[in-house]
Amino acid sequence: MKVLITGGTGFIGSRLALRCIENGDVVKVLGLQNTPAESFNKKMVERKGAEVVPISVLDKENIFKHLQRIDIVYHLAAAQHEMNIPDQVFWDVNVTGTRNLLEASENANVKCFVHGSTIGVYGIIKGLIDEETPCDPDNIYGITKLEGEGLALSFKEKLPVVAIRIPEVYGPGDRRLLKLFKAIKKNSFFMIGNGKNLHHLIYIDDLIEALLLASTTKGAQGEAFLVAGRKAITTNEMVSMIAEELGTNGARIRVPFLPLYIIATIMEFTLRPMGIQPPLHRRRMDFFRKSFQLSWKKTFDALGFEPKVSFEQGVHETTNWYTSFGFI
Repeated sequence: MKVLITGGTGFIGSRLALRCIENGDVVKVLGLQNTPAESFNKKMVERKGAEVVPISVLDKENIFKHLQRIDIVYHLAAAQHEMNIPDQVFWDVNVTGTRNLLEASENANVKCFVHGSTIGVYGIIKGLIDEETPCDPDNIYGITKLEGEGLALSFKEKLPVVAIRIPEVYGPGDRRLLKLFKAIKKNSFFMIGNGKNLHHLIYIDDLIEALLLASTTKGAQGEAFLVAGRKAITTNEMVSMIAEELGTNGARIRVPFLPLYIIATIMEFTLRPMGIQPPLHRRRMDFFRKSFQLSWKKTFDALGFEPKVSFEQGVHETTNWYTSFGFI
């Protein structure tokens, strides 16, 4: 199969590219190099045989050219957690960029389009979440990702489209949780709030398996699917398991949530207009605030997906990867 992956220099995209190459696919990656991690990932997938094309999803003309004779598109490129950019960038990348890819994929007769969505479309919701849970995003990222997902599924009569709502992802190659691992390793981590909010993470290999199943399972087209790990865990449990793996004490200091949330809000509204990255902002506080408990029953029933890696095992593999590259 000939596969195209947008956002292929990112964490998820690069790991998906490696798996597709292992499976014998011809892989083309559309991805930029805005960070050292993206440059690292570019070199890694190129060494394994992927073609890397440094173009944006907004480059409509070149996107159409590179989609010729492609069988499967995995659309993972997105504007995600950037603070010092205008909201219009999120609309451009997450909505207009998605439209560009959909139209080009339709014209190129792509066999399947797998759209990488997010649990950010739900916003703040208590209780068990599934595909029928009403979406109510609470930030520009979630708002534009929901719009992009709806746009993708609106093409289902013209193009075989599947949307996968992705939660927190971790594992070898991840840099997002690296700061957490480093802080716990140095015994400098402090808990904000009571630590009882839930995270329902998914290990990178399990996510990739779900993406591959979405692209090959008959009858999945036109649907949105929710994926997650084996079980939800609290922030307290998450930190404790990482600390145990690293041989450290975990969270020895706790601070109240509300005062820091107020400070984060003030920093965001005063520093962001001046083009200054706030050292603390509300989206960063979401790690200690939002709770997600996700049902992957529909994904199991329709795709046969079942997460295999426990958080303990995943932390062990992630720690080994961080250590092998001298990150911790």
